[in-house]
Amino acid sequence: MIEKDFWYKNAVLYTLDVETFQDSNNDGIGDFRGLISRMDYLATLGINCIWLLPFYPSPNRDNGYDITDYYSVDSRLGNLGDFAS
Repeated sequence: MIEKDFWYKNAVLYTLDVETFQDSNNDGIGDFRGLISRMDYLATLGINCIWLLPFYPSPNRDNGYDITDYYSVDSRLGNLGDFAS
């Protein structure tokens, strides 16, 4: 039997809350541009998979899990273009 390449067996996952990770515009809230600026740093730590906590628009009554729009990005964190970068 040929074993398939299960990348996740050797992956180093890092759970990341964009809102608290890296602020790029000095408003006190982390954002995708800040995260993008630190990707090389995360790679040097050996991280090769990032698990993002919810980053969708939310009234934040349930720590961001009460999502109001699954097709958008919380405007405090950036926009869809920032996310796609």
